[in-house]
Amino acid sequence: MALVLAAINLRPGITSLAPLIERIADELALSRGLISLTTALPVLCMGLLAPVAPRLAQRFGLERTIAVCLALIGVALLLRLAGQVAALLIGSAVLLGAGIAVAGPLMSGFIKRHFTTGMGGAIGWYSLSMALGGAGGAVLTLPVVQTFNGNWTLGLAAWALPALLALVFWLRLPNRSEPVGVAGGLPWREPRAWLITVFFALQAGLFYSLATWLVARYQEAGLGELRSNALFSLFMLIGLPCSFLVPWLAQRISRQLLLCVSAMLASTSLIMITVAPQLWPEVWAITLGMGLTGSFALALILPMYEVQSPLEVSRWTAMMLCAGYCMACVTPSLTGLVRDYGGTWQWPFALLSLFALSMIFLALLMRPRR
Repeated sequence: MALVLAAINLRPGITSLAPLIERIADELALSRGLISLTTALPVLCMGLLAPVAPRLAQRFGLERTIAVCLALIGVALLLRLAGQVAALLIGSAVLLGAGIAVAGPLMSGFIKRHFTTGMGGAIGWYSLSMALGGAGGAVLTLPVVQTFNGNWTLGLAAWALPALLALVFWLRLPNRSEPVGVAGGLPWREPRAWLITVFFALQAGLFYSLATWLVARYQEAGLGELRSNALFSLFMLIGLPCSFLVPWLAQRISRQLLLCVSAMLASTSLIMITVAPQLWPEVWAITLGMGLTGSFALALILPMYEVQSPLEVSRWTAMMLCAGYCMACVTPSLTGLVRDYGGTWQWPFALLSLFALSMIFLALLMRPRR
């Protein structure tokens, strides 16, 4: 339950903005490059602060540090009550990213510590819960906003409630201190760690760019607001079964094969959304969700099979998140800027398609260790 409740809160603060981002940009008179900071800044914070996580866990205990992160996420989302002030809306994104940044690596260590004999199932629940939170943010935000008579600040701030619920639960968990002197640095000199990190960076950049701009691409293609949001919801919801199934499959068949298939699904779908967005859009929304969800779930797994101790797993995961998110944070803003200068969403989505094709090449290099 602790694992599920914490994981649910790692994405809604970001995905809840997607259905409203064009409206917010218009109301606050912000360019697409500037409004995309609400996605880019959390991703940047998730990268810059990830290396701090193992040291905080060593000093204060893993469970208590995660509880503080949940409190920070809750405060960031409550700050969106004042979202009509652009500086506060963007500032809430920074606090949100800080909470997610530290919690992410520690959740992997939490799984390694408590679920050694059932790691595949635990990772399945973890990635499923993250997908559930992300899909909830995308699908439920508009109905919540309508419930509040169109007040989008209340609709965004409502996502603080799951974070505060999770915080109450985690404060009741016993806190276990880590052994002193074993944290060490991050594995910057490990070629294998860099291979995993770049793959993670590509899939994360794609996900957060799509979480920001996929609805806008569909609307530009003439699919209408209702259908565009339905397609985005489909993209998010298909990740629920995939996020649970892929870690289970990873313990039974080749992880490299799963990486290749996920990357091929993502690249094919993005190419079709780029060149023919009105041709079978439901099919490509489904396959895109399957490809990116599978890539993310597999990226979470990879550090757990490289090293043994929970703190070592946290170190590898911290490097993956640190460098990966620092690279990925550029993608949403780059996508928005290319749209501003190119005048159409076809050009930035062509760029995203190239990123997805690069994932196939990296997957071919990631043969499992003996």
